[in-house]
Amino acid sequence: MNYLVISDLHGSVQGAELFEAAYELHLPDAILFLGDALYHGPRNDLPAEYAPKRVIPILNAHAEKIIAVRGNCDAEVDQMVLGFPLTADYCEFYLGSRKVFMTHGHVYGPVRIPALPSGSILLYGHTHIPAAESFDGILHLNPGSLSIPKSGHPASYGILEETGFTVFDSGHHPYLQLEF
Repeated sequence: MNYLVISDLHGSVQGAELFEAAYELHLPDAILFLGDALYHGPRNDLPAEYAPKRVIPILNAHAEKIIAVRGNCDAEVDQMVLGFPLTADYCEFYLGSRKVFMTHGHVYGPVRIPALPSGSILLYGHTHIPAAESFDGILHLNPGSLSIPKSGHPASYGILEETGFTVFDSGHHPYLQLEF
């Protein structure tokens, strides 16, 4: 399986176009959306080309492939316009023999890690900072942000496969990688 991992779009048309280009380039089996779809939140600046109404149809065109969790900037009103569920705080599944705990990062995340077996994957967003590292036997993976990257990082997304995780920058160049 090949998963396109995205997070922290925050209603940016520019970020949605990066998502579409990544989808067309990598042709994933599914899209893992780690939340913060339409609203930028009170702590973030407006993202480039902030236009949630234009982002909605871009996301909905891929609804059948999106598995999503709720971010801290997502609300019930967003669920009314999006064609895929966006209300769960987390989702669990297996990638080969590894348990994947998918969350936004504001409820569960690197600061509050749920009980996971060694070798599991904690897949989260929220920080807008890409990560691909291992702590205490748990793989911490973050694709960064499609629209409001922080700490000098580029806009980015990830590809998750059974053999590893790669973060790509907005030019679709590998930016960060972890093999497992």
